[in-house]
Amino acid sequence: MSGRPAVRRVVSLVPSLTEAVAATAPGLLVGATDWCEHPAGLDVVRVGGTKNPDTARIAALAPDLVIANEEENRAPDLAALLAAGLEVLVTEVRTLDQAFTELERVLVRGCGLARPGWLDDARDAWRDTSAAGPFLRAVVPVWRRPWMVLGRDTFAGDVLARLGVVNVHAGHADRYPRIPLAELNACGAELVVLPDEPYRFGADDGPESFPGLPSALVSGRHLTWYGPSLTQAPQVLGAALRAASR
Repeated sequence: MSGRPAVRRVVSLVPSLTEAVAATAPGLLVGATDWCEHPAGLDVVRVGGTKNPDTARIAALAPDLVIANEEENRAPDLAALLAAGLEVLVTEVRTLDQAFTELERVLVRGCGLARPGWLDDARDAWRDTSAAGPFLRAVVPVWRRPWMVLGRDTFAGDVLARLGVVNVHAGHADRYPRIPLAELNACGAELVVLPDEPYRFGADDGPESFPGLPSALVSGRHLTWYGPSLTQAPQVLGAALRAASR
């Protein structure tokens, strides 16, 4: 991106990347989605949801760069932003290694920032994490009514694998398959992992559907976000998984 004008105004359509930019150079952000809840007290223009952003409002903010993700944001919305003459950087994050690569691309190459210390800290935190076994087979719901679980090729699945948890449905043809509850209970899992987002599973909402299986209630932010939370994710997720496996 040599020769391009300096990036001074950024709109982020991805909560993870909003937090990453805010932790590195908060003055760059001029807009973010309604779901961008971190850091607390972020004072920027809200531009709607990740799936239904107000593209006209975004264009009116005149950002130098819009940050998006191929999974979280819809292609028609990104096309509308491009048609409005905006520069859109679209990320793809399906593994932990890819998360680190894309974070550097967004922050350093995209926004023109120095590589942040927290990104190195996150790499170090995960470098010290290795799952030598024994591995636990788990079902990982992300929604109910209908039940949806992690399938193939997901960032959260890769994160869990590095912590010794094998996603039973990692070989499914779909990335987020809908599977009836009876099938989930008959899949041979040894553990159910219940994050608090996107569906807010909790002690009274989720475990009762999997009688006989230990339940790990985990932080969805630490399981599915790629940003500063990665520095604490191995410890936070590891503690929840160990507690459920006792």
